[in-house]
Amino acid sequence: MAAIRHSLQKDVFQPLDERLLAVCHVSKLLKKKKISFLCVVTTVKPPYTVTICQVKQNDKNVFKKKRSWPLSDLKIVDGKNTNSDNHEFDIHIDKTYRWLASNLQERQNFFITLWKQCCKHLPKQKPIFRNIPENWISEIALSPENVVTPVDINIENIEINEDFQAITEKEQADLAKLIEGCDFAISDAERFMEVLAKDLSILDGQNVQIILASEQKVESLMQQLEVAEQEASMIESRLAAYDEVLCNVREAMQSVEHKNLLISIAHQNNKKLLHELENIIIQLDLPSHHQAVLDDPELTTQKGLQAAIAAGKALRAAMNCSLQPALLKLAAVREQRKRFERAHAKFSKTISRHLNNSFIHLGNDMGITSNSHGNELQLPQHNTVHKELTPYTELMHWLKVMDNKSYMLLRKVYEDNLGKLYERDFKKFFEDAKQHISGTKRGNGSREDLNTISSSVSRLRLTSGKQVIMEGPLLGIEREQWPPQSLDMDQAERHRCDAVLERALAELEPVCLKEQQFCVAFFQLDVLSPTSKNMETTLYETINRSEPDATALMTSSTTVIPQKRIEKQINEEVRRMMGVLFACLEPELNNFIAHYEKLDSFYCMNVFVRLSQHVMSAQDTGSFLSMTFASVLVQVKRNFDDFMKAQKSSIENTKVNRKSKCGILPYVENFEEFAKTAESIFKTHRRPDIEKWYVILVAKMFEMIPIHAAEHHKTPLEVVKMENFHHLYALLSQLKISVLDGLRKDAKQKYNDALKAYVTQYFGRPLEKLNQFFEGVQAKVNQGVKESEIGYQLAFSKQELRKVIQQYPAREVKKGLENLYRKVEKHLSEEENLLQVVWRAMQEEFIMQYKNLEELIQHCYPGSMIALDFTIEDLLHFFSEIARSH
Repeated sequence: MAAIRHSLQKDVFQPLDERLLAVCHVSKLLKKKKISFLCVVTTVKPPYTVTICQVKQNDKNVFKKKRSWPLSDLKIVDGKNTNSDNHEFDIHIDKTYRWLASNLQERQNFFITLWKQCCKHLPKQKPIFRNIPENWISEIALSPENVVTPVDINIENIEINEDFQAITEKEQADLAKLIEGCDFAISDAERFMEVLAKDLSILDGQNVQIILASEQKVESLMQQLEVAEQEASMIESRLAAYDEVLCNVREAMQSVEHKNLLISIAHQNNKKLLHELENIIIQLDLPSHHQAVLDDPELTTQKGLQAAIAAGKALRAAMNCSLQPALLKLAAVREQRKRFERAHAKFSKTISRHLNNSFIHLGNDMGITSNSHGNELQLPQHNTVHKELTPYTELMHWLKVMDNKSYMLLRKVYEDNLGKLYERDFKKFFEDAKQHISGTKRGNGSREDLNTISSSVSRLRLTSGKQVIMEGPLLGIEREQWPPQSLDMDQAERHRCDAVLERALAELEPVCLKEQQFCVAFFQLDVLSPTSKNMETTLYETINRSEPDATALMTSSTTVIPQKRIEKQINEEVRRMMGVLFACLEPELNNFIAHYEKLDSFYCMNVFVRLSQHVMSAQDTGSFLSMTFASVLVQVKRNFDDFMKAQKSSIENTKVNRKSKCGILPYVENFEEFAKTAESIFKTHRRPDIEKWYVILVAKMFEMIPIHAAEHHKTPLEVVKMENFHHLYALLSQLKISVLDGLRKDAKQKYNDALKAYVTQYFGRPLEKLNQFFEGVQAKVNQGVKESEIGYQLAFSKQELRKVIQQYPAREVKKGLENLYRKVEKHLSEEENLLQVVWRAMQEEFIMQYKNLEELIQHCYPGSMIALDFTIEDLLHFFSEIARSH
């Protein structure tokens, strides 16, 4: 084992500047054939680091370090049991390693070395040693003489003491010098030891002589120490006396300091008390001239009004001053606040009575207009009312904060009186507007009239579960059946009526907006009213700290209610008040629109566009007028959609005249007037709305034309489809509406299909027997007979072909074409003028059949000199002559 230890130290650890402390020959518990060495190693140079290593020996007897763990990672060392003859033990590091020692002494030495290194390097984080004999890990076991070492270890291999310290350079030089003086030190050790002993005795004698020579100096030193001790005792007694005196002084100073502190506290309290009293007096002080004004305010003059406003502000500041709750219990404070309450009640009552009388008086204002001619439509403006009430704005704000009940009563009086004033103005204004449209006086524009007038005479209503189309200018009705007023209503008349509507809407805007701006400023609608005690306290504190304007009140309100909720409540409050003042505006406007729709149902489109322009161009979209216009616009949009639905239903319910030619269907013919009128209205505004209905109506026409064509028995189905799709295609091409481009192309395609179907059906094959003859020829060719051998077939010989050709002389062909022309002329209507188009199509069809027959004769009967009795030039002459003769 000593040889292995020496090899490990030399081959493995010495190159790494490490020193082997302990080694144990071990194997894994379940794998006894795999032998390795478990070593405890430390570094040679400080700082010293101890590690546990596992070293293996390969087949070539070369030692190699497999793994190593720092000593600090060691958690548990388990000897399995306390018996010294047990070979098993466990080490817990990153996991549990189970070992089986080959030698018990190596195992014991390994445990003792681990314990010693842990005590030295890990005193606070020492791992757990369990199931190990106590004498191995006790203090006695740590001594070198108790460490068990193998008997066969030589002196060179004994473990070096860990406390060994190398000699210094000076000691090394002295030792070399000593050895140089004794040349025999190495050859004769005993003689060298005698020399050293002799030198040592000489040194001891010299030391004794020096000590005896210094005895007197030692005695002198002891005497001086005794004197110094006496002096120190004297100084200590004096310091004790001084300390006693200082203790008395300290007590006196502490007493003085305490008295000064009490005086300072009393002084500070007096200053604070004086400040609070001055603050109370200043805040609760109301000058005598303000008290006089509060008792008897003069509200009819400018000077008296300014004095009343100043007195009201002073009273508000005094009543809403910020005081500590404890100060409110003072008798003087309570008495002063009672006087303020009496002054507040009297002043509030005087203001309320004066403003109430003013509102009632101003409710009879006639208003002013800038119209100097008298026949121009204009709505009176009540600037006089606003001008007279504006000076009282501050007082109204004062009432809102100080007496909310009186403020709400005054608002009610203002709404009642001014609401009647605006109701009178609006009724007269819309009556004048109706007269400007119709030239005669119609009704009084009441709600009863509004309920009796239909919003659109072309709307559908349900009667006994069936849809009944109301009388009006509908696409599916013949033009002669339209109401007379709709036929008489030309474009200029519609422009004039539209100008009247624009004038009416333009007159409403300044009046409503000015009234809203005045009410917001006068009644302070942009500030929430205090509805609770906490809200009142917050508002009053804000007024006391800053100017009593709307911004300060708004700022104080935000401390109680979220900002979005405040804005929502403010807008609702403004609209509620405007809704009371202008309660009749929306009904009167709806009544006026319904009145004009009674004259011309197309007017719903004009109103829709004009009202949309005003709603979209409104600067204040949250104003009452904008909301009113938006509400009316919803109704107008509903009327517009109903009008369009009625047009669609009229197309579906069109009655076809079966007694005469069908011609152009009513909705196809009326769509031109409808589209031109709509395009003149929807020039640049609300295009998506009308374009959506364009597509719906034209698509419905596409759907209904074949259905209505099938219902007419005197006109062929293809003729009705051809003429109507041709008319619709020409109309859509003329209108140039981009959204209908796809339907326009479909109309052309349907027209061409109908034309082709009509030509195919009624022109047919004028040379029928000849066509049947060549169908048989084609059948033989398909069966495999060559075209050059067809003439040898008995049924298809040249003689048979000549017999068939003789049945169609030129005279008979022309006679058949004349009969066909008369039939086509009877089918087609004159208004669409498609006779020549159809005749040309038939001509092209005949020529195509002729060319096909000629080609078959050339291929199947080459060189036979067989030909038809007429040529293509003859056919062109026949068609042209027949067309000119008719």
